[in-house]
Amino acid sequence: MLAVFGAPGRYVQGRGATAELGAQMSRLGLDGPALIVTSPAPRRLLERAWESGLTTAGIAFGVLTFGGECSAREIDRVVAAARGQGSRVIVGAGGGKVLDTARAAAAALDVPVVTCPTTASSDAPCSALSVVYADDGAFERYLFYRRNPDLVLVDTEAVAHAPVRLLVAGMGDALATWYEARTVREARAPNQLHGAPTETAGALARLCLDLLLADGPAAVRAVSTRSVTPALERVVEANTLLSGLGFESGGLAVAHSVHNGLTVAAGTHRFLHGEKVAFGLLVQLVVEGRPDSELSAALDFCAAVGLPTTLAAIGLPDADPATLERVARRTLADGETAHHEPFPLTPDMILDAIRAADATGRAHR
Repeated sequence: MLAVFGAPGRYVQGRGATAELGAQMSRLGLDGPALIVTSPAPRRLLERAWESGLTTAGIAFGVLTFGGECSAREIDRVVAAARGQGSRVIVGAGGGKVLDTARAAAAALDVPVVTCPTTASSDAPCSALSVVYADDGAFERYLFYRRNPDLVLVDTEAVAHAPVRLLVAGMGDALATWYEARTVREARAPNQLHGAPTETAGALARLCLDLLLADGPAAVRAVSTRSVTPALERVVEANTLLSGLGFESGGLAVAHSVHNGLTVAAGTHRFLHGEKVAFGLLVQLVVEGRPDSELSAALDFCAAVGLPTTLAAIGLPDADPATLERVARRTLADGETAHHEPFPLTPDMILDAIRAADATGRAHR
């Protein structure tokens, strides 16, 4: 395989960055008209800054409220709205599902896309893919695009005003980055760009983990007081940029496949992507037979920042055997990244690892 590394066209992060959206778009030739796809809370917080910054830059724009799920139906609705307004740029402003929907709509229209995460809840903003769900919240498929976003702009003041749980979920997603990238390298499997991982991707994934371990608890404290601190800036960079580059160019393994498997259980639907990935990482470490010290370190971090470590903590307190078997089978569906492991897996192996990870999490608590 050829080694492949992907990245957004430009990454901008800092307090009050939303005020610079118009200027940053103009520097990249993204002169609109633009359609901003967003949720109600980000709109209330940022609409005045959009009005000021985009108008000053001479960029016309409209705003569309996100429907709540990155589904085929919602993507089609955004595409229709953009066509109706003659939009030549799609801007996604909000959480991961908003950004995934904006990316999908932009790809369908073959126009540039700008992602403006208002939370640091996942590594979606920098990637060239979307996770598409059914209308009921069950995982459906990945959509892959020819290029990464043209601009990623992260306003850390907005992140500091978002619920703490969202930042913590982003840390769960980011926590798995290095472990999954390590597995992909050991297996000589492809990354998410269908190429071999570069040394750069591995180094960025490791830096992502190091920043989380050093600054995660302090970042949680910062957001709990709506404060922008250096620790929060570093964790936002880890959750958004480093995890985004690390997962896409480093590759995914069991942790994310377990997330996808868990979505077949309705009890997990109210839990966030990164919360389920964190539990998936524990399953991965168990099924790979990693040393107890690694599992303990992951459990310690999860406990320190408030990530789930048991089935009960992700909505399955009394999961029946049939449900867990469905989760295990979906984890190993054709095309899943669990098949990037350096050895073949069976549903029974995943099922046993889920039970063992749950038992270990309960004991750790």
